[in-house]
Amino acid sequence: MALIGKEVKPFAAKAFHNGEFIDVSEQNLKGQWSVVCFYPADFTFVCPTELEDLQNEYAALKELGVEVYSVSTDTHFTHKAWHDHSEAIGKIKYVMIGDPSQKISRNFDVLNEEEGLAERGTFVIDPDGIIQTVEINAGGIGRDASTILNKIKAAQYVRNNPGEVCPAKWQEGSETLKPSLDLVGKI
Repeated sequence: MALIGKEVKPFAAKAFHNGEFIDVSEQNLKGQWSVVCFYPADFTFVCPTELEDLQNEYAALKELGVEVYSVSTDTHFTHKAWHDHSEAIGKIKYVMIGDPSQKISRNFDVLNEEEGLAERGTFVIDPDGIIQTVEINAGGIGRDASTILNKIKAAQYVRNNPGEVCPAKWQEGSETLKPSLDLVGKI
């Protein structure tokens, strides 16, 4: 994907977080690991299951030094109303960004222009504001937040261990690879 290795583009938005409206920008995505999770719309069907699942993994993500941001093209006011009226969404403790201008969705290349809604996109961003992983699902396919944990652990390991890479199905504590001429054709 063209966004891998690119810095998050500038944006400014309003968000709902812990009972308050706050300002959020690309600067919030720097200085720690971040997960930005785009979804089509509030008050829908698959979206609340995904966002609740992400909340269920939130404590584990925080232990890894990760902040979570959900984004849809709804307003921050709509996020508050959904938070106040949905049992699943009422559990959410992470930041819910409103993107009614669709700028953030365009910046991350997840805007469905015909519908004016964001696709199901998940981005892992390193402390420098650089996109490390991208996953985009079709509208009817919900995401599993537990897979984000493994991707972050792998991204953090690679960042902290230059010259090493994580093979398929890598789990924390598993062996990694050190790419070299000696490995060519031997895996």
